[in-house]
Amino acid sequence: MANDNNNGKMSLEEAGKKGGEATAKNHDKEFYQEIGKKGGEATAKSHGKEFYEEIGQKGGEARAEQSNNNNNNK
Repeated sequence: MANDNNNGKMSLEEAGKKGGEATAKNHDKEFYQEIGKKGGEATAKSHGKEFYEEIGQKGGEARAEQSNNNNNNK
């Protein structure tokens, strides 16, 4: 671990990685599906229709640009 300049303490990044790896060992695909569903439902409650329209627009624009770049490289 890269904690040479941190007085032997784990960095925030290292702690997050370690926790994520432990969670992955202890939970299966269904766990992640359930927390994803809960997160999506919470987002839907706290954001309105406009939020989804905006992110959809941004995603569509990014995808169109990506497609155009791929076509220009052929």
